[in-house]
Amino acid sequence: MVKIGVLALQGAVSEHMNSIEACGAEALIVKSTDDLTLVDGLILPGGESTAMRRLIDRYDMLTPLIEFAKTEKPMFGTCAGLILLAKEIVGDDSAHIGALNATVERNSFGRQVDSFETQLEVKDIATDFPAVFIRAPHIVEVGSDVEILATHEDKIVMVRQGHLLGCSFHPELTIDYRITAYFTEMVKESLAKKATV
Repeated sequence: MVKIGVLALQGAVSEHMNSIEACGAEALIVKSTDDLTLVDGLILPGGESTAMRRLIDRYDMLTPLIEFAKTEKPMFGTCAGLILLAKEIVGDDSAHIGALNATVERNSFGRQVDSFETQLEVKDIATDFPAVFIRAPHIVEVGSDVEILATHEDKIVMVRQGHLLGCSFHPELTIDYRITAYFTEMVKESLAKKATV
């Protein structure tokens, strides 16, 4: 069975675990470098990116996460997880994992009180995905190797770069599992490719 981990330092962990299991994969909690070695793909959940980074540093996980991204095992960052994945962050001097060739801006859609849900068209996935935005970032610009999968109000909110997937919203906060299923397929394809090498 495909094993997908959820970085479980802070944020919407249990919701992602439920969505992974609903897609027929095994969900694993990732809290250490050793845990990373057990998974075929990794989800970086929504939450608070600054708090997540403090915990990543506390548990010495930044370098292992950077190395994980280089293995080409699929990674999926949602909301704060997108910020962790991005190569550049507006207003910050340095990135975190820095694997996704994109520039991200925090809190692009307002504060917590401005949270909303909208129907999104997501390329190759859905014409009507119920996207939940909570203090969401957006993607300001992307490199030529990054495919834009969804926009909202002319702002980029979901992208894919090879084995990396990132979105501004929270797919795990709905019972619509199509985006998690898409990521699960990315992980299966990655495993199949390695098996033929």
